[in-house]
Amino acid sequence: MSSHHFVKDQQEPALLVLTDEIAATDLLPSLLEWVPLVLVTQQNVHKIMSLGIKIDGIIADKEFQDDNAILLEEQYPVFYITVEKESFLTAGLKYLLLKNHKAVNILSFDPLDSEQLNPYMPEMDIVFFNSGIRYFPAKNGKIKKWLPNCSIQVHGREGQFVEHQSSSGADVFPITYATFLEVEEGLQTFSSNELFWLGTFV
Repeated sequence: MSSHHFVKDQQEPALLVLTDEIAATDLLPSLLEWVPLVLVTQQNVHKIMSLGIKIDGIIADKEFQDDNAILLEEQYPVFYITVEKESFLTAGLKYLLLKNHKAVNILSFDPLDSEQLNPYMPEMDIVFFNSGIRYFPAKNGKIKKWLPNCSIQVHGREGQFVEHQSSSGADVFPITYATFLEVEEGLQTFSSNELFWLGTFV
């Protein structure tokens, strides 16, 4: 499996890979379908390369860059994004914003840390994956989405109230650590007074 280098279209979501877990990397073929800009970290670059995936950028500290200068030749054209005190996540998102990328898929990211994404939400469309679930945001506190018969997770601030409307009626519930709902096929509307995330199994 490999991706080929085309001119990267900034309209396509970039791919920020923060994991090297086998289960998570199974999602890579579908996420690479449109040949996105691919960013990895010093912790997973060798694993991702071993899967035959062409990477574009490596988020790494100066020491790693000095010790692994050969990667710039092996993966040419590739570049380093220097991380200092911030997290790999922060360095990656700042770089994407700097380069005017407006959308990103993050693999993997813990929904319990989703507040770290809040500063970037006004300017970016962010989707993240964790444990086989794809999370997408209700940016302005509301989201309408057609769903099949399925189980979904609603994630947000503990105790945050969310209203759910569908053809079978409406109800209001508080978000807990892992709020799962069974929904019937059809248009679903979720709304709250602040940002929250919907998770669907992939």
